Amino acid sequence: MSRARGDSQRMSRARGDSKMSRAGAPAPALADLKAEFLAFIRHNRNLSPNTVRAYDSDLSQLLQHLARRHTVKPSELTLSHFDADGVRGYLEDLHERGVSPASAGRHLAALRTFAAHLVRDDRMDADPTALVGSPRRARTLPAHLGAADMDKLLVAPDASAPAGRRDRAILELFYASGLRLSELCDIDLEDVNLGRRTVRVRGKGGKERMVPFNTATAAAIRAMLEDREALEAGRSQFAVRPSTKARGGPSAVEGRTSKLTTGKARRRDPLFLNLRGGRLTTRSVDRIVRQSARTASIPQGISPHALRHTFATHLLRAGADLRAIQELLGHAQLSTTQRYTHLDVGRLMDVYKHSHPRATRLKTPQS
Repeated sequence: MSRARGDSQRMSRARGDSKMSRAGAPAPALADLKAEFLAFIRHNRNLSPNTVRAYDSDLSQLLQHLARRHTVKPSELTLSHFDADGVRGYLEDLHERGVSPASAGRHLAALRTFAAHLVRDDRMDADPTALVGSPRRARTLPAHLGAADMDKLLVAPDASAPAGRRDRAILELFYASGLRLSELCDIDLEDVNLGRRTVRVRGKGGKERMVPFNTATAAAIRAMLEDREALEAGRSQFAVRPSTKARGGPSAVEGRTSKLTTGKARRRDPLFLNLRGGRLTTRSVDRIVRQSARTASIPQGISPHALRHTFATHLLRAGADLRAIQELLGHAQLSTTQRYTHLDVGRLMDVYKHSHPRATRLKTPQS
């Protein structure tokens, strides 16, 4: 009996059970629980590396705030320090640092997910974020471009240079398919079918979808792939590693499936390369988009996300169904798509007048 009781106590201490902590067992360190939570969402919830890094950053900032609040080291924090007052103080600290309500709401969402995980694992008896209200956020519309400005942006890169032709292909694909920044950077050569003008995209949670693009985008990608062949043949000013060679050249994406390399893991050939022959990073693509906007003399700051919103807005104004736009954007919920799409009052009035049977003013019949 004593041996079984001892095993039970050791298991409780390993789990950091809150009841055992009150009974005298050492309280688990909050930093250790954070590390366990990050490992859980990375391996069990299949979240993207960017999402895991965001959770890590938000929770690390919380621990730093709690450590200052209680005058202890972050490694000395325990679950008793993670309470409602600490969460409210953290949100106040974000406000004083000039963090927007939208970003503060994202921080709070990370804290709530962490707290729910602790309650679900019986580490805490109650959720300390349950009674903390979300920051009020202004309803602002994401930036988007009109058709004329979008045309100017697409021709902003210098098409006489390989890098410019690559940048034009990036802008064309953004506008033609409404991709997320991470989705575009993750595209491989074998994901693109130029014959059918479709691209296979890996979205959030590893979900795949097929997205179409137009003939202008197909022409821009073909031009970029011709430069790629020249780069690999050593006929360019840039040095590119031989390992980035497209299997079968441009024909590998002309409607046929390329051959996979043998072995346990296949080689991934990025569609968009940097000047060293590696995959373009999200930061590099963001810089390309912003530089192109400056070249096109577009006044407002334009980001890859703004191009995604422009894609959705232009489709909606042309009469596309909201459900179809949801599928193209890869949204799980229709409510998420509705935040991307907006119409001005004048446009709404035009739609109403042309759609409602009694919207037009009828002449009064003569008596």
